[in-house]
Amino acid sequence: MEMKKRINLELRNRAPEKVTELVLDNCRSSNGEIEGLNDSFKELEFLSMANVELTSLAKLPTLSKLRKLELSDNIISGGLEVLAERCPNLTYLNLSGNKIKDLGTVEALQNLKNLKSLDLFNCEITNLEDYRDSIFELLQQITYLDGFDQEDNEAPDSEDDDDEEGDEDDDDEDEDEAGPPGEYEEEDDEDDGGSDLGEGEEEEEVGLSYLMKEEIQ
Repeated sequence: MEMKKRINLELRNRAPEKVTELVLDNCRSSNGEIEGLNDSFKELEFLSMANVELTSLAKLPTLSKLRKLELSDNIISGGLEVLAERCPNLTYLNLSGNKIKDLGTVEALQNLKNLKSLDLFNCEITNLEDYRDSIFELLQQITYLDGFDQEDNEAPDSEDDDDEEGDEDDDDEDEDEAGPPGEYEEEDDEDDGGSDLGEGEEEEEVGLSYLMKEEIQ
């Protein structure tokens, strides 16, 4: 599917200025260029264009609120200075699987002052000697490169962590509310059958003493 048609499909009759996330993965770009995106997508915070045969970012519109940009598995080899001009607030950029070969190309990302995470996995540049040290020195604003910081600590996936914690809390709450299986059934049986259960002497004594106290009062 062509990118322009895919965008219309993803809009689902919404106005472009109402859209905050747009996923265009695996569609076809027009001659390696972005097509169908324009400045009216001003609220866009997340844009994914993975595997769309992009060779150029020249037609990327101004997206001042964009935080995350996925451009993996394309044919981009340069022109990254456009990103700082049109998406100045990017915090996450994925360029893995592109044709980026040298530090000079990546140097254009120095002007992305808010960039915290950069992915260049499966790009030729990763074969350079001291690749990681060089990138961290060149782009001092970033914390994570290819998912790891300078001390090789993995970047946290905050959304997944939150979900897991939430699920655990829900389970605990369910257990508290429901109690062990069969608990209430046994109580009901005791109420109905009393001594028929064969374990009720103490319970009978408690019941009798309670009744006697009631009569005394």
